[in-house]
Amino acid sequence: MAIRATILAACLLLAACEAAEDGPIAVSAVGGPPRLVNPNLQPLAPPDAMLTESTAQGLVRFDPSGQIEPALAQSWIVSDDGLRYTFRLARAQWANGGAVTAEQVAARLRAVVSRASRNPLKPLLLVVEDVEAMTENVLEISLQAPRPNLLQLLAQPELAVIRNNAGTGPFRAAAREDGSLLLSMHRPEEEEEGESGHAPDLLLRGEPAALAVARFARGEADLVTGGTIGDLPIAQAADPPGAALRFDPVNGLLGLVFTESSGALAQPALRGALSMAIDRAALVAAMAVPELQPRLSIVPSGIRELPRPAVPAWAESPLPVRRAIAERSIAAVSGEQPVTVRVALPDGPGYRLLFAHLRRDWRAIGVTAQRVGFGADADLRLIDAVAPANLSTWYLRRFSCDSSSVCSEAADRQLDSARLARNAAERQQLLADADRLLADAVPFIPLAAPVRWSLVAQRLNGFQPNPFGRHFAGALLVERR
Repeated sequence: MAIRATILAACLLLAACEAAEDGPIAVSAVGGPPRLVNPNLQPLAPPDAMLTESTAQGLVRFDPSGQIEPALAQSWIVSDDGLRYTFRLARAQWANGGAVTAEQVAARLRAVVSRASRNPLKPLLLVVEDVEAMTENVLEISLQAPRPNLLQLLAQPELAVIRNNAGTGPFRAAAREDGSLLLSMHRPEEEEEGESGHAPDLLLRGEPAALAVARFARGEADLVTGGTIGDLPIAQAADPPGAALRFDPVNGLLGLVFTESSGALAQPALRGALSMAIDRAALVAAMAVPELQPRLSIVPSGIRELPRPAVPAWAESPLPVRRAIAERSIAAVSGEQPVTVRVALPDGPGYRLLFAHLRRDWRAIGVTAQRVGFGADADLRLIDAVAPANLSTWYLRRFSCDSSSVCSEAADRQLDSARLARNAAERQQLLADADRLLADAVPFIPLAAPVRWSLVAQRLNGFQPNPFGRHFAGALLVERR
């Protein structure tokens, strides 16, 4: 009832007008106002990411199904040994009219892996040896070891090419009085007047989930995107028509990372006890997301370079057996002292539901869970992140000693060796060793894959759920209905 009341209140804030079938595509991205920011300096929220993908393309981008297609680069060649990627740029211009050169693009990519960069993809790109402009419109990326999924990284908005706080299109943004942005496809002057086939304009807003869902329910938005499990109950409570609620089949991390390596939680046995006591099947069922499955491993199954990810020794034990073992482990570590764990979660009804399950499950083994704000001091903190590529190292390096309070120095050494391994079999073995060492260290409690949802109007027949949750503005509408 509280969620429905929230949606009703949001509806009352909106005007009664409806989006025109032949007008701009109205998009509400969950979050704050969209900004074109430098991904090397700060993370991209969903509205920022959609604006960046539209106005500041990278060398390549994802098509509607998540496959790679040209963007700034019109073509590319990969050397037989997988160590060199050569890109030929298409003709493109900056917003001020200057031509885009290979050296400008190369300089931007070099900045991503610079010492000062805080780009979230930087750890995955340290294998890059050099980025060099060969001619005015050809550049080459040299690697120290092969990375078959490099193009997936290059398609992410974090690797969009930005210069002087501007991108290269293909859309141009104009601010409106209501805070939204009108994105219009930039069309070169030589195109003939009246030529058809270009993408329609896009009206982009960043706003809270309740307001975005209410706007969609009133017909004032064609697309709501950027939703997570935190706000999924808001979309579900609105009871959207037909197949309007769509889920991207993303992979990544949804679970709890340990923030302290001292005190009672310094013991791997206690960290493992907290993990084994969780009824993941009940939690996933409560989320009501089609095809979502519980997860026990840090790295999901299905990644080619790590075909058999490590799972805990208790993985095959029934839940009652696991809880009995967990209760004994807690008692052995804590004695008669009560155990309380602080769990930092963002706000949102879906995250409250998640915490309710954790609190119930841990109470069954004698542990009290206390929810705290996401920025507060805590023993565990939620990770809800989509993997940018099918790389096991994205998962494993999240728990390196540079990034995680609980880690394994031995696993770090295996990851460092795997980075430069030129033999696929050797790399696979090193990654498997690192995965097992981290599984034994228990730095993280995996729960399931992340959830990313959208609300999609019927006229957006170009929209397709995809494994990276990326939806390029130019592909939302492929024909007028």
